Amino acid sequence: MESDSEQRAERARTDDLAGAVARLLPALDEFLRFEGPDRALERALWQPRLEEPLPERGAGAGAVLELLAEVVIPAGLRIGAPGFCGWVTTGPTVVPAAAGLAASVAAAQKWWQSPGNFLEAQALRWLGDLIGLSERFTGVFVSGGAQANLVGLAAARQHAGERLGFDPSADGVAGFQEPRVYSPEHVHHVVLRALGVLGLGRSALVKIACDRSGRPDLDRLDDAIRDDLREGRVPIAVAASAGDVNTGRIDPIDRLREVAHAHGLWLHVDGAYGGFGVLDERVADQFGDLGQVDSLAIDPHKWLAAPIGCGAGFVRDGDLLARAFALEPSDYVDVKVPPDVALPSVFDSLGAGDPDHSLEHSAPSRGVAVWAILKEIGAAGMRARVRRHLDCARRVAERVRAHPDLELLAEPVLSICCFRCHPERIRSSGELERLNRAILAEVRARGRSIPSSTRVHNKLAIRPCFIGARTGLAEADLLVDEVLAAAARLLQN
Repeated sequence: MESDSEQRAERARTDDLAGAVARLLPALDEFLRFEGPDRALERALWQPRLEEPLPERGAGAGAVLELLAEVVIPAGLRIGAPGFCGWVTTGPTVVPAAAGLAASVAAAQKWWQSPGNFLEAQALRWLGDLIGLSERFTGVFVSGGAQANLVGLAAARQHAGERLGFDPSADGVAGFQEPRVYSPEHVHHVVLRALGVLGLGRSALVKIACDRSGRPDLDRLDDAIRDDLREGRVPIAVAASAGDVNTGRIDPIDRLREVAHAHGLWLHVDGAYGGFGVLDERVADQFGDLGQVDSLAIDPHKWLAAPIGCGAGFVRDGDLLARAFALEPSDYVDVKVPPDVALPSVFDSLGAGDPDHSLEHSAPSRGVAVWAILKEIGAAGMRARVRRHLDCARRVAERVRAHPDLELLAEPVLSICCFRCHPERIRSSGELERLNRAILAEVRARGRSIPSSTRVHNKLAIRPCFIGARTGLAEADLLVDEVLAAAARLLQN
């Protein structure tokens, strides 16, 4: 039986963080070389070492660190590898990974006065400066693009309700008679979910048809808004994409804003993936003036290579955003110290930022990692990264056009290039689909290049998205070489 002192003792390790981290560093450095077989596939080896019932008596810090170093890290997900081009997320580079650790220990709650709180605000200002937003915008870090889009659309809902004379945050959405949100048909599915969460309903989304190049019919949009107004429905907002995740298309943001604002509607822009594309002067004009939109979602954990779990929402009217997410007063939160009283503690006053600007109350200081990235590489470094990745997509398109067995399905706009293998002797659409699925499976199984797939005009497309900080033109060429080699092997059988 345990003594009273044993029962009261803290079992978790609370000292020697340096030693604990040092135990993991060799494994982390080895993982970041991305060499050898992908051990995540070896489930039969790692799962038995991890799967067990809840322990009654803990194994201790040493056993946990051993499992992290010998099992968890070596079998990690290689989304930061140079050849990974499957998703619009990537692994963090070294400095933001280190900054994330520092923030988790020393800036664990972002609302209170501290260097972490200060850097949260500064990183938001720097992000806004980087992509061309004016100082009028209020920004907030959130967990990713899904929440960032929710923030912008919640502000749009608040704007629409207040125009009708009620507060939807306080009173609910019953005042909206058949609400409507309009978007080109390639809208990201998180927008639909946001409408469901906000009580507007997924059925509120009206998708506007696009031509084969992905351009929405603006006359149809204007007609749809007019028709809904005439029928007594309530238009809320227009949602645009600054780089959709299928092909990288950029909606005509300025034109969509003109239509939206002509009817008094909010314009929200989903730039979670493609917003940083504005940094490449070759395509910057396609984004229009982002400083004139009403809200914008962007994800530092994508192109900026911040640790996963870092998105940002920007809204031009910060007061309206605060009304959309207002927290009710609570007796246990008492930080209102008169301004003429010297603060005896940093916990007597909130720092920069406002908990009324998002869903989160307790929240980590994500801005420390974003500050670290921009401090390390500067705006010029980020511009160079974006340009390199757009060059990668263009290199793939160039090689596809030059090869008789490859077919370009969409001209690259940003860092995505959609193509397929289409040998002349294969005419059946079903056979083409099976061939390209087999090519994708074989290329990914080899592990040197990891693309994903999508559909373009109902054709299965091989879809590389070049976004990783370790990825360059060599990886673009490698992808095409891998596809051709897999196709040659498959066509021989």
